[in-house]
Amino acid sequence: MTIEKILLQSENNFFSPHRHITWARNSQQALQILKESPFDLIILEELETLRLVKSLLPKTPIVIVALIASIAQAVEAVQLGALDYLTHPLTPEILEKIVAKAEKLASPQILPHLGGRREKILAESLVMQQVLADITKVAQSHASVFICGESGTGKEVIAHAIHYQSPRARQPFIKVNCAAVPETLIESEFFGHEKGSFTGAIEKRIGRFELAHKGTLLLDEISEIPLGVQAKLLRVVQEQEFERVGGARPIKVDVRLISTSNRHMKQMIEQKQFREDLYFRLNVVPIFLPPLRERQEDILALADYFLERFSEENQRRKSSFSAGALQRLLDYPWPGNIRELANTIERAVVMSSGSLIGEGELRLDPSAPSLLSLPIAKEITLADLEKGHILETLAAHDHNRTRAAEALGISVKTLRNKLQLYFNTSR
Repeated sequence: MTIEKILLQSENNFFSPHRHITWARNSQQALQILKESPFDLIILEELETLRLVKSLLPKTPIVIVALIASIAQAVEAVQLGALDYLTHPLTPEILEKIVAKAEKLASPQILPHLGGRREKILAESLVMQQVLADITKVAQSHASVFICGESGTGKEVIAHAIHYQSPRARQPFIKVNCAAVPETLIESEFFGHEKGSFTGAIEKRIGRFELAHKGTLLLDEISEIPLGVQAKLLRVVQEQEFERVGGARPIKVDVRLISTSNRHMKQMIEQKQFREDLYFRLNVVPIFLPPLRERQEDILALADYFLERFSEENQRRKSSFSAGALQRLLDYPWPGNIRELANTIERAVVMSSGSLIGEGELRLDPSAPSLLSLPIAKEITLADLEKGHILETLAAHDHNRTRAAEALGISVKTLRNKLQLYFNTSR
């Protein structure tokens, strides 16, 4: 596609000897011009204008050229669909680079399918603003990233953000949940297998590494990989080469690795449960996501986002939270983090009858002590603490065993055994 017609929304006019540019002094003027005539490229100064224009013209490439640099705005601009985020001054040379990038990305033959989902990342707290700044930097590299944090803190969302802001954004984003794959099948899941390589291999299978060629591979909960497979994974990370199970031909791949874990990795290394050399290969750029209780500034912003999202999804009219509900959201320790907050707001939207969500409709038991606030007395045994933690985690995940097991960092089978041991029940 050739870029011929360009709309520039800016306080100052701009001249380029090689391009015909239509100038709009403000957002209102820009929107009026866009209603009257189509453009191949739009250059804006403000995020608010980007939101409006993107809703009207979702397929037209838009670039932000901001008056003042802001990392948070840069991240949000990309999330909203901007082609690029730059800062003034805009020169004819910079304009030519923008046009070249727009023409390249608009060529239909080089636009593979963008898989995956897009989630909004909200960051009012300083610690999360730093995380977003790190994402912006690391996304442009090919370095391996290791994201740590408790279950429900948004590790997968951050992995998506890194991929979709990287040069690999138009290539595959492949995810494998290492905790959910049986130990006997995880090697085949990673590397694929040849037909007849083992009992049940009735046809050739392409593994996740091969599927992620030129793109990004997310190894979710990588701490659950068996030691034997870790050794083979190390070779792939080092050489970018592997063989399918039962195969003899080496297969070269170009894959960017993002790994996540909710476990204490250094402790696992000390206990010989995870290879130190593999960890160092994967942990080139570490990103730590703090639990929601340590970033209180984000709680209400996230709650408002989920309120709007779930109200729309469930076709409910919800305007706001009551003062008591807002205070309860801030006081609650959120052991299930953002996932628990999302579940809580969705439940309140579905179950409440009015437009205002009150404290009672959140259904957060104020008498239920958080494990973190539980006083450690001499008479409390380790088994008591584990029982309490299991109960609290189950409650945080609406007694969904699969989610609770994931949050606890154990298998569903192990969780079931512990329930039978401690509570003499198979519920």
